[in-house]
Amino acid sequence: MQKGVGGVEDMAEELGIYVFCCIQTNEEKSFGTIEFEGEERSIFTIHYKDAAMVATEAPVKIYTPKKDHLMTHQNVISRVMESESSVVPISFGNVFQTREDTEVLLENLYPQLARLFPEVENKIEIGLKVVGKKEWLEDEVNKNNKVMKQKETVSSKSEDAGYFDRIKLGEMAQDFFNNLKTEIEKDIHTPLVRLSESSKSNETVGEKMLLNGAYLIDRGNEQAFDEKVNELHERWKDRVEFKYTGPWPAYNFINIKLKVEETS
Repeated sequence: MQKGVGGVEDMAEELGIYVFCCIQTNEEKSFGTIEFEGEERSIFTIHYKDAAMVATEAPVKIYTPKKDHLMTHQNVISRVMESESSVVPISFGNVFQTREDTEVLLENLYPQLARLFPEVENKIEIGLKVVGKKEWLEDEVNKNNKVMKQKETVSSKSEDAGYFDRIKLGEMAQDFFNNLKTEIEKDIHTPLVRLSESSKSNETVGEKMLLNGAYLIDRGNEQAFDEKVNELHERWKDRVEFKYTGPWPAYNFINIKLKVEETS
């Protein structure tokens, strides 16, 4: 029997089990209630050995990743993190028809969870995005003689005649920003890596973002990490903006994306 969402319309109002994350515990636990799909719903645990799925009853349907849906999912996980030391996040939008189906899923995941629980115990993820200030970036470009000369070359030619010059200008601009990213990586990312259990430098978004870092740190090291971020911000605050977020569960360091259609 198929245990996940199969797109069958007559199941739209049937209540199933929506899952948020896994924790390591032998005790049945409650995490209060939350507004979910227009109703106040209890958050409870479903168990297999010392692993427990944090879940709620919800309609069996396809959940679209709208902002309010994603926030609800994240808010539940954040609440669980306040009292639990080993939290393994589950990707958004997974709902199963029955508790029994969820127990089967948990049993299938157990070997993976048994390995992950020690890895994430007392660990939190911190995010840091570094975005260049427009004025500073413009000043840096203006200081680059090669780029400025190429801009003059492009502006002195017609659109057709300057086609390859514009391509070259684009390549030079890309090299310029890559050099800035390398400098940020060395001066900001590397010192934070030294304070982390694990780290990732994710793909940046947009021209002005120079770093998109994720850091897995021990809870006991959070103050030292905060102090280092503040120190780096003081050094760079006239040139860049810091977007510092967390604590989160280890999203960037754990990849459990349930494929409910494969659990039959």
